[in-house]
Amino acid sequence: MAVRIDKKIKGYAVLTPEDKAKEAALKAESVSRAQVEAELPKADVIQMHERIERPEVLIGSTYKIKSPLVEHAMYVTINDIVLNAGTDHEHRRPFEVFINSKSMDHFQWIVALTRIMSAVFRKGGDVTFLVEEMKAVFDPKGGYFKAGGVYMPSLVAELGMIIEDHLKSIGMMHDPEMSEHQRALIAEKRRAYETQQRSKKNSDVGSAGEMGGAMAPSTTADHAEDIEVTGDGASFPPTATMCHKCSTKALVLMDGCATCLNCGYSKCG
Repeated sequence: MAVRIDKKIKGYAVLTPEDKAKEAALKAESVSRAQVEAELPKADVIQMHERIERPEVLIGSTYKIKSPLVEHAMYVTINDIVLNAGTDHEHRRPFEVFINSKSMDHFQWIVALTRIMSAVFRKGGDVTFLVEEMKAVFDPKGGYFKAGGVYMPSLVAELGMIIEDHLKSIGMMHDPEMSEHQRALIAEKRRAYETQQRSKKNSDVGSAGEMGGAMAPSTTADHAEDIEVTGDGASFPPTATMCHKCSTKALVLMDGCATCLNCGYSKCG
C-alpha cells in the first residue's frame, strides 16, 4: 500500500523483526506488572483529615488546672477519635477540646482558643507544634509556680503542658529518655548535696555545743531540708531556685556552681 508523504522527511529508520519483538516484550511486561499490582492486597489505612465525621462516641480525658491567676479551677477535656480500630494500624488522634470553669473572666479567649485547637486537631497532620507555641506564651503580669515547683509563665502555657501530656499518653509525643550516665550523674549530685547539708548541720550543732548549748537541740523541723532532699526524688530543697532548663525549682548551689537536682544542668561562675 502506497502512502503519500506531504511533509519534508527529516529522518528515517528501518523497523526490523528484532524491534517488533522488543516492543511486544515491553507490552507484555507492563501488562503483567499491572496485573500483579492489582492482585496485591491494599491496606485501607485511614489518616486524620478534616472530612472525617464525628462519631457518636469519643474517648476523652479531663485535666484539672488550679491556677492562682483565676478564682475557680478549670477543667480541660480532650476527646480522641480511634482510627483503623481493630487493625494493626489502630491509633488515637485528638479530635476536639473543651475548657469548663465557673469563672467567666476568660470566657471569650477560652472559647476562641478551644475552637481553633479543635480545628487544628481535625485538620490532621503533625499537631505537636501547638505545644511549643502555647508553652512560649508569657503573661506580662508574671507567671506562677504550680505543684511540684514547676514554673508556668502563663495560663496558656499550662494549657500547652496539658496538651503535651495528653499527646504523650496517646503516643504522638515521646519524652527524650535520659541515658544511664546522666541518671547516675544526677543521683551522684543529689547524694553530694545531701552529704554537704548534713556536714554543715553537724558542724553547726557542734559549734553550738562548744558555746555551752546556746542553740536549741535539733528537731525534725531543723531537718526538713534533709527530708525533702532524701525523698523519692520528686521533692527538692525549699531553698532551691528555678532551673531555666527544666522549669523546676531544683537549682541549688554546690561548690560555687549552680546545679539542678532534677535535670543535671550545671553552671559555674
